[in-house]
Amino acid sequence: MTSQVSSPAEQAEPADQQGGQTPAGGQRAADGGKEVRRLDRVIIRFAGDSGDGMQLTGDRFTSETASFGNDLSTLPNFPAEIRAPAGTLPGVSSFQLHFADHDILTPGDAPNVLVAMNPAALKANLPDVPRGAEIIVNTDEFTKRPMAKVGYDQSPLEDGSLDGYRVHPVPLTTLTIEALKEFGLSRKEAERSKNMFALGLLSWMYHRPTENTEKFLRQKFAKKPQIAEANVAAFRAGWNFGETTEDFAVSYEVAPATTAFPTGTYRNISGNLALSYGLIAASRQADLPLFLGSYPITPASDILHELSKHKNFGVRSFQAEDEIAGIGAALGAAFGGSLAVTTTSGPGVALKSETIGLAVSLELPLLVIDIQRGGPSTGLPTKTEQADLLQAMYGRNGEAPVPIVAPKTPADCFDAALDAARIALTYRTPVFLLSDGYLANGSEPWRVPDVDELPDLRVQFAAGPNHVLADGTEVFWPYKRDPETLARPWAVPGTPGLEHRIGGIEKQDGTGNISYDPANHDHMVRVRQAKVDGIAVPDIEVDDPTGDARTLVLGWGSTYGPITAAVRRVRTAGDRIAQAHLRHLNPFPANLGKVLEGYEKVVVPEMNLGQLATLLRARYLVDARSFTQVRGLPFKAEQLATALKEAIDD
Repeated sequence: MTSQVSSPAEQAEPADQQGGQTPAGGQRAADGGKEVRRLDRVIIRFAGDSGDGMQLTGDRFTSETASFGNDLSTLPNFPAEIRAPAGTLPGVSSFQLHFADHDILTPGDAPNVLVAMNPAALKANLPDVPRGAEIIVNTDEFTKRPMAKVGYDQSPLEDGSLDGYRVHPVPLTTLTIEALKEFGLSRKEAERSKNMFALGLLSWMYHRPTENTEKFLRQKFAKKPQIAEANVAAFRAGWNFGETTEDFAVSYEVAPATTAFPTGTYRNISGNLALSYGLIAASRQADLPLFLGSYPITPASDILHELSKHKNFGVRSFQAEDEIAGIGAALGAAFGGSLAVTTTSGPGVALKSETIGLAVSLELPLLVIDIQRGGPSTGLPTKTEQADLLQAMYGRNGEAPVPIVAPKTPADCFDAALDAARIALTYRTPVFLLSDGYLANGSEPWRVPDVDELPDLRVQFAAGPNHVLADGTEVFWPYKRDPETLARPWAVPGTPGLEHRIGGIEKQDGTGNISYDPANHDHMVRVRQAKVDGIAVPDIEVDDPTGDARTLVLGWGSTYGPITAAVRRVRTAGDRIAQAHLRHLNPFPANLGKVLEGYEKVVVPEMNLGQLATLLRARYLVDARSFTQVRGLPFKAEQLATALKEAIDD
């Protein structure tokens, strides 16, 4: 559920302030009620069992925050199991939200407020919570058995281990059941609404709007009106509890981020949703039907779910029996004249690799969307990673070059989808789009573009003969190339006179006939490589305010937010550092080599073991320094700032 807000056009603030609440003054309510303090930013983490509705709670708080006009960034974190063991550390699900009155870039390094629904949630998340932060604890769950499951010999609420925090013990379950007595629900049914009680309490604490949440609950449970009204009642009870209890003496205000965004209509959007909308927009701008051939896989399945809703835009979605069938159907759709897409994650890319190679050989436009996750093999299905870059670059037999595009933020997934479609359609080639779980599930405000801002992606299908033989006969050559793009003509099957052969065996240049000639194979391999090398991509832009920095930090994909936040911190501390970020990883921007030569040190943060750094060293012979992690989590800004400071001082 998302909402729209508008904001005036002004420049964003220069610093991304992370890691704590900064009171900007306080006042008492006019009626003598509780004190209201103004903050410039807040980081909240909801945590509980995977069945406690933490993702829904976080989504609702995020939607209301977006409608209020704050800038925001989110980090959902949940188990891979459909229903992980209740009350255990592996079963903890959390949702972190950073919202502010200024431009921010990450979900925040550490929560200022932790809502812990049970002992497992407290124990799993406490190491991330700084001293002095607020912890709201559901005391009803701190009984002997749940505590024993996670190794608590005695209650952390009583042994003094939480003395350094501002702890709010709240019997969430008891209060929820009491608030829902009139609905005649069973205890188990009533308990399920405790997340709405917590949401109401946090909504009161931070002055979030409530109308849309109540509307959402009534719509979500429209077929069960009693359950809908019970959830609304629990939500209101949480709000009223915050208003009346003496334990919460202060509420907080975070003003809208009126200076963070250009003028426009905004909505909160996740990376997978933005990518889905980008694909639909690309098909409309190309005036082609969109075909998705896919097989469900975390964290890419949301794209399949979303695109299946948009038949009115000419979208055809096909859930195949496996990954190979999904891409096979997509490639067939490309041959038939559709904008063809297949979505997957790393394990699925491995299964699709032969068909991707076939698409390279056939030279047909195909978008391969890889929402990267932790590997190898099944790995960490719900955690993020950037470790598929070399697989996308080289993971096929033979010389099979494929362009690679990587979005940098959830909202940027929309533009990256359009860019990938432009390349695929213009150059007649499969294109990799490398997103990841952090971008896919995370969200941020997105300015809804006007249609006239979108690129024209229309292509011309072959309509007749394109070659004259020595005897003057006009024929159609399926592999006769455009001299600028080296793209072959796109002939829709069934067009009279344009019948031609396709298949995986090497083709003769021009005619497309089967050829085993060594010289022809060498020529075709080099032409396909030259086509990718010649793709028009923008020069990389360098952010170097003083122009005399000696250290450059270079990133790609989802590292953009943490890197930029870290760079801001380093600059605020008085150090000089330059920053650049790659969207196009194959081919690299034409000026990248020159940019790298301009700095004494190049630092490359990646959520892998240094794959981009390896490519840079091989291509440009620069001593690129890797800074890596593969923890299934995004970088923290402070962590990166420390590493960059060390690189500068080295």
